[in-house]
Amino acid sequence: MNQLQNNRFTSIEQMANLYPESTGKRRTEQVTRQSELSFRRIIEEKQQDIELKFSKHANERLLSRNISLSPEQKERLKGGVNRASQKGIRDSLVMVDDMAFIVNVTNRTVITAVGDGDDKIFTNIDGAIIT
Repeated sequence: MNQLQNNRFTSIEQMANLYPESTGKRRTEQVTRQSELSFRRIIEEKQQDIELKFSKHANERLLSRNISLSPEQKERLKGGVNRASQKGIRDSLVMVDDMAFIVNVTNRTVITAVGDGDDKIFTNIDGAIIT
């Protein structure tokens, strides 16, 4: 008697091994999924190397509100944008210390900046990162 007649399978994989055409398809799907994940990882790593841009509006806000970023704060802002990108956020509020930045994550562009003491109403965002 074979295993099918005895109904003695301990796993679905054992059952699938009786039908090689199904395991081939599954392996192809696994390879495709792994390739997609590898490609996504490469894209994310490349995006992390891209510097942030500041829009004209953001630069004006930084000047008018006397907001200056230290190199460490810029790195934290960039790290927040990277984390937002990994989560699929398109427009994010990124908090760095007592400063808030609205960032278009897709374009890696800071849209505006808000310092301590400014109005803190944020609209049209789909995520927030606090660093």
